[in-house]
Amino acid sequence: MFTHKEILLLIGALAAAGGAIGAGIGNGLVMGRMVEGVGRQPEAIGRLLTWALVGVALVEAWPVITFVLFVFTKIG
Repeated sequence: MFTHKEILLLIGALAAAGGAIGAGIGNGLVMGRMVEGVGRQPEAIGRLLTWALVGVALVEAWPVITFVLFVFTKIG
């Protein structure tokens, strides 16, 4: 029915889509917690923003990794 390569492409595409959805949820959670922290301690906005941006960068690494894996699966 499906070839081995087609199955791998489907798995890669699903992983990339899942990574993008997860990153969107993760970014919302990180920034939401930052807003809560600023609401509690407005004087800590600099520290909170720095750590929130580090968290967003880590969350955004996952879709990039899944996209690269998808591309290599498609090429191979």
